[in-house]
Order: sequence, then structure tokens, then C-alpha cells
Amino acid sequence: MDDRLARLLAGYPAAGPVPDELMTPAGGIRPVWAPFIAAIAAMSPAERAARHARGDQYLADAGVFYRQYGTPDASERAWPLSHMPLLIDEEEWAGFTAGLKQRADLLEAVCADLYGENRLVADGHLPAALVAGNPEWLRPLVGVTPRGGRFLHFVAFDIGRGPTGEWWVLGDRTQAPSGAGFALENRIATTRVYGDRFGEANVHRLAGFFRAFRDSLIGLREGQGNRVGIYTPGPMNETYYEHAYIARYLGFQLLEGDDLIVRDGELLVRTIAGPKPVNVLWRRVDASWADPLELAEGSTLGTPGMLGAVRAGRITMVNALGSGVLETRALLAFLPRISEVLTGAPLAVPNIATWWCGQKAERDYVKANADAMTIGDAFETRMLFDAADVAVPGDAARPSEALGIGDWLDASGASLVGQETVTLSTTPAFDGGRLVPRPMSLRVFLARTPDGWEVMPGGFARIGRSASPQLSMQQGGSAADVWIVSKGPVRGETMLAPSQTQFVREQPSQLPSRAADSFYWLGRYVERAEHTLRLARAYHVRLAETGAAADPLLALIHEEMERFGSEPGEGLPRGAAQALAAAANATAAIRDRFAVDGWNALNDLSRTVRQLEKVTLVGDDMARALGVLLRKLSGFSGLVHENMYRFLGWRFLSIGRSLERALALTGLLALTADPDAPEGALDLAVEVADAVMTHRRRYSVATSRATVLDLLMLDPLNPRAVVYQLDAIAEHIGHLPGADALRPATPPQRAILKMRTEVALHTPDSLDTEGLRAIEAEIAALSGHLAAAYLT
Repeated sequence: MDDRLARLLAGYPAAGPVPDELMTPAGGIRPVWAPFIAAIAAMSPAERAARHARGDQYLADAGVFYRQYGTPDASERAWPLSHMPLLIDEEEWAGFTAGLKQRADLLEAVCADLYGENRLVADGHLPAALVAGNPEWLRPLVGVTPRGGRFLHFVAFDIGRGPTGEWWVLGDRTQAPSGAGFALENRIATTRVYGDRFGEANVHRLAGFFRAFRDSLIGLREGQGNRVGIYTPGPMNETYYEHAYIARYLGFQLLEGDDLIVRDGELLVRTIAGPKPVNVLWRRVDASWADPLELAEGSTLGTPGMLGAVRAGRITMVNALGSGVLETRALLAFLPRISEVLTGAPLAVPNIATWWCGQKAERDYVKANADAMTIGDAFETRMLFDAADVAVPGDAARPSEALGIGDWLDASGASLVGQETVTLSTTPAFDGGRLVPRPMSLRVFLARTPDGWEVMPGGFARIGRSASPQLSMQQGGSAADVWIVSKGPVRGETMLAPSQTQFVREQPSQLPSRAADSFYWLGRYVERAEHTLRLARAYHVRLAETGAAADPLLALIHEEMERFGSEPGEGLPRGAAQALAAAANATAAIRDRFAVDGWNALNDLSRTVRQLEKVTLVGDDMARALGVLLRKLSGFSGLVHENMYRFLGWRFLSIGRSLERALALTGLLALTADPDAPEGALDLAVEVADAVMTHRRRYSVATSRATVLDLLMLDPLNPRAVVYQLDAIAEHIGHLPGADALRPATPPQRAILKMRTEVALHTPDSLDTEGLRAIEAEIAALSGHLAAAYLT
């Protein structure tokens, strides 16, 4: 071993008490790792640090996060990438993944029995109490065969290498397996770190797996008019980023419960063009929350009548509602025997040894071997390595310290399992610039295709923070890419399927009403923030010039800012900060439809806002700080306007922006163009409207009521003018569903036409304060017409 490799592995034992992915029991480096480790050892510490920083920067730029529960705000946390991938030889991979395909077929058969003939219970292979008492066994679905006849379409298995070096299944994931999207992001980030090595290492690509599953989901549709959707609990879910990422990657709609309705047994998406059918849902919502009528009645995540659509055979759920019962810990105790009963063969990949304590013999065994057991909830679906209810002898998870293990098991045996305490294998991870062994588990994904189960050639490895077996990222674990390494070149894969047919550009899918609403309010909130910031900057510039807060013009600005929830003397305007926070929330709800650059620009704005909120500035200093924020806001608006595809979401964003701008400017002019307005009020209006230079070019005179109203209300060439905003709104509304030159005008079309005509008939002299207030009210009312027609 050369000096550089020795330094890299200085903290790595040559042979440890448990199997290691990097080192053989004899203390040598495994062949699959040798070239990669040698390349890393050849890098200087500075080069390795720079490479790691590249991977982290990619994740930050891409906005990859998971939600950290247990904090006051359940806040977003940066994705904890382990900069060392896990390498597995393709021959070893092929061997144990064949066993996982067998297990997937077994779970399909078990689920079909539990909701069908129930022979496993009748013949004594499963205790009735274990099924009937299981909260994941959904009685309303007993006797319901899924459309297409399959319960499982996408499954995952958490596996680990045990003390003998064999792979063991630690948990089955059939409810709504997460991690596939994060596996993709891990791959991209890791290739940013080791791009040169990845190309030479003959690593199998992931795109072919996702392409096959995408095509399979599309094949489950009934007719071209139906859609495939990804059913998400929404932005507050722990893995919402992944839901949005997968939806964008596969080209499917991301749908929440409120996006869906059931009519006459058919599941429909609420779109701006009316309800449209969807009959394939890749479900990321736990089944019990899917229908508040028949399941969890307090659920706000589901859709009333969803089970009716399932019974009617009008929707394919991926996976079927009720399949979460297969994740139950206690079921692991019975699967080895069930496998022999249903398939005539033992499990090719065994699961961790488990004993259900509801039976006397098993309970007595757990009592006798409690020191070597991990004891926990029989109906829990998490691995004991991750769960907070883990109990070992003397642990506080028992009802009381005074209750002995034996008494506890006797009293509550039917709700407890014992599992052998397994010390997981370790894999290399960086710690302080050196490689150290850390415990790991691997999540492997399988997708059903017309040709059977297909295994993702890679996966999602979870790495412990220390020697502790706790692997959950909620408890400090990290995530690593998984490289399946071939001895020869591998085939390049893309999401593009080979086709002999002529290319036809597909039309954009219809926009869900909820997404349209989010785009609309994003436009309004951003424009509202800009108007408030311009007012605040004008206030502080004049405060710096006069030094008198009691100036009548400053009092007018104060009055206008109060309309937007702000006080000029409070530093950063509270109303602007609230508007930008609301814009970020609106963007989060359409994360699958929003470009990464736009998301990053909005995050940069939010960081600047948080910095300004920590300081107290007044006068010229505050004006300069607000100028920086306005430039960033203009950059965000320009980025969105220039780069966003001109689909219906962009039109609602633009309508919201124009409506808010027209509303704010009309209200401002009603104040500043009033005959009783203080001196300088007209100049203020021109400044806030960012039209100082335009006014100077258009009118070779000082500001007057006529010139200001002409420029800011009536000039159709001024992009800040109210009439310009009305023209833009009319143009966008003309492209919305229902707007057709051969059909009667829609209510929003009639409203904007009436308003535009009334404004066009005015002259600066005829626009008095009362008339401006009337126009302001009509603009505000237009929002109601849009909501009634498209957003509700």
C-alpha cells in the first residue's frame, strides 16, 4: 500500500468485527473498489475537498432538500450527500436482485390473498389477529380486485449485509416507496464529484429503468385522453421535493387531493378547462388518507369518493390502496413459511429473523433471548433501525421501568415483535478528509413492466452518522449513490425511447386549477412586493433629503404603504417581506412546473430579505439596501419572463402580475393626482412607477397632473401604464380555455373589455379621483371573475 493510500485509509481498520464493503476479511481492498480507491488516493486533500464542494453546490443550486420534522417550522434541510458512492459488482448484484424479484412476486400474492380469498389465515399460515388488528389492512377494500389485476407496480426493499456476508431484507416498502428521485439526484451530484472516474468505471445508468416504468404507467391508461398523475400530500411532506422532481423528470402531472374530484365513479382532475379524466395515479399518499369518506375522516390530503372510483375499476393505483399492510414488521415472521406455501421455494434473499410475540412459543423464545433481541411495535412499518419505539432490555419504551421484559411480553405480546439484533456491514465514508467505516443499508427499487419486474441498477444507500445503527436522515444519517460496476463497457441510456414513427410535438397538458391559482398569485405577490419596496425606497430617499418625518409627502407615502401592510419607519417593509414569503409558498406548490434557475433566484431574494430583517437602516443607507433588493427582484421577474415556456401557467402568472400592477398604480394615482395632494406627489408617482426617464423624454416639461395621468394611465406604449396592463390581461385571457372568437365572450373577457373601453374613453382631464377609485374597484373585481371561471 503506497503512502497516499495509507493516509487515505489511516482511520480504516484492515479487518473489523463486521463485514465491510471496501475491505475483504483478509484485509485487502475488494477488486470492484481497487481502481476507484486508487484514483481517490492520488488526489490531494485540496482536490478532494474541491470535488466534494462541487457536489454540494450542485445540490444547493438544484434546490434538493428534505423536510426535517421535529423542528418548530418543519423546515427544509440541505440534502446530506455522502461523497463516497457504494460500489457493487454487477455479478453479485444480479444474484441477490433475482431474489428480490421473487420476493416482489410473493408480496403480490400475499396482498391478493389478504384482500381476496384469505386462504393464508384460513389455513393457519397467518394469525387472524395480525390481519384484523392491522391499521394498514383496509376493510373497505376487501373483495376489490385492482383494475388490471395487480396490487403492486413499484416496490422497494431495504436490505443490509449481515455478519456472514449475505444480504438480508430489513424491510419491505409497498405503501408509497420513496427515494427513487433522490437516487437520481445522488447520481447527478456524485458524477459532479467524480465525473472523470464515473465515465471510466463502467457504471450502469439509471435512465433506462425510469424510461421503462414511465412507459409502463402510460400503458396502463385507458385511451389517449386519460392522464397519468403523481399523487402527492403536498409541499409540507418530508419528500415533496422528490415528488416534484419525479413528476418533472417523467413528464407527469403532480396532483394533490384538492386537484381531484370523483363524478359517477370517475376520477377527474380540476383544470382550468373543466374536469378532465385521470385513470393512473402513482400514489405518494398513504392509503388511509386517500378518502375522507371511507377511511381517515379527518384527512385533508385525500379526495372524497376515491374508493368508489377504485371499486368501479376506473382508476389504477400505483400501488393499490391497502398494500401498506405488507410493510408490517410482524409479517416478516411468517414470510419464510408463506413463500414455501405459495411458491414451493424458500426465500432466495432471507429477511431479518423476526418473532411475533402473540404466540406462546415465539414469545417464550424472545423472553429467553431478550439480550440479543430488539423489541418493538408489531404493526409498525419502519425498520427498527429507524424507529423511535425501539425497545431493548431496560429501555424506556416499555410502559414503565418497573415492568419486566417477561411481564411486558405477556401483557402486550400480540402487539410486539422481537427481531434479532443485526450488526450491519460498513461502507467507506469521508470523515475529516479520511475514509472511515460507517454502517449502511441499501434501498433497491423494482418496477413492474410488461416483461416483468425490472430492478433499478443502483439505488439509495443510507449511511450512519457514526458507528450507531441509526441510519435515518432525520437522525443525522446521509445518502450515497450506488454504482453497479460492470467488467466491460455499459450501454448508454436516455429517457428517449427508440421510435420509427415520425416525430409529433405533443400539446401541453391541461393546467390544474390549483396550479393556475399558484401561478396567478405568484405574479401578484412579486409585483406587490416590488411596489411596496419602491414606495419604501422613495420614502427613505426623501427622509434623507429633508430629515423631517413629518413632511406631508412622507405622510402620503405612509398612507399608501399602510395599504400594503407596511410602516415606512420599520426598516424592511413588513408587507414586502410577507409578499415575498407568500410568493415562495406559491412557487413551492408548483415546484414541478418551475425552472430551477427561477427557484434559485427566488431563494436568493429570500436570503437577502432575511439579511435586511436583521439590521435597522434609515435614510440613504436603507434606500441603497432596498435598491439591491429591487434589482434582484427585477432579475427574477426578467428570468421568468424570458425563459418560461408560454404555456397557460405563464399566462396566469402574467395576468396576476399585470392585474396587481394596474391595481397598485391606480390606487397610487388616486392619492398623488388628487387636487389636495402635497407638492411632489406627482413626481413620487412617476418615480414609483419607474418612469422618470420616460417622462423626461415624452414631455419636455415638469410633471403635471395631465402628463402623469397620460403616461401612467392612458399611454398604451408605456409598459408601466394601467392601460398597457389591461391590454396585456385581455391578450392573455383571449388564450384561456373557453375564449373563442366564434363563441360568446367569457365573463372575464366581458369584464376586461368593458374596463379597457372605459379607460380608453378617458382623457387626463376627465380622470378625477372618484373615477380612479372606480377603475381601481373594477380591476379588483376582475380577480373574482378569473377565480370563478378558472381557479375554483
